[in-house]
Amino acid sequence: MTEQQITDTPGHVAAYLRVSTGSQSHDAQLDAIHRAGVTPARVFTETASGAAGSDRPEWRECLAWLRDGDVLVVAALDRLGRSVREVAEAIETLTGRGVTIRALREGVDTSTSTGRMVATIMESVAELELELGRERRAASRAARVARGLHATRPRRLSAADEARLVRLRDQGEPVDELVALFGVSRSTVMRTLRRSRELASA
Repeated sequence: MTEQQITDTPGHVAAYLRVSTGSQSHDAQLDAIHRAGVTPARVFTETASGAAGSDRPEWRECLAWLRDGDVLVVAALDRLGRSVREVAEAIETLTGRGVTIRALREGVDTSTSTGRMVATIMESVAELELELGRERRAASRAARVARGLHATRPRRLSAADEARLVRLRDQGEPVDELVALFGVSRSTVMRTLRRSRELASA
């Protein structure tokens, strides 16, 4: 897709900018988008840590705003997520809704055959990443059993508490609030949310 085409697209053009900390600026990403000749109708700016599962309200708002035929521009593919799997899921979600993705650094444009091929490769890598994670967990369980230990470490939360935590998170409860509410570490909350997503996608 050329700059002229992206300007003349019948849908709307949005830009999503993400940095990891409040001390960083979105300016460089926005400058890159403007240098590409793109003037977005809507710009979503996010400050979210690199931890998988951390809160991204602007991303949720961006998804709600985009419609079939729209274009989402990002300075780089890694702005869409914090892992290969998360980026692949974002691409799958957007393309499934008829939204074109344009990533400037990589030159990816999902309206072209090459862009769609890149998206397919990323989805395959994400599947491989997930499968390797499963294999590592299976090997860890086997090693613990061989040493006479429980197959898995005892969980800090009961099954009911885990279900409640996931439900509250889905309703928009911030991660820090969940940490305080359940009296567990942030890593425990992140692990519970990640496990829930993996079970849902299995």
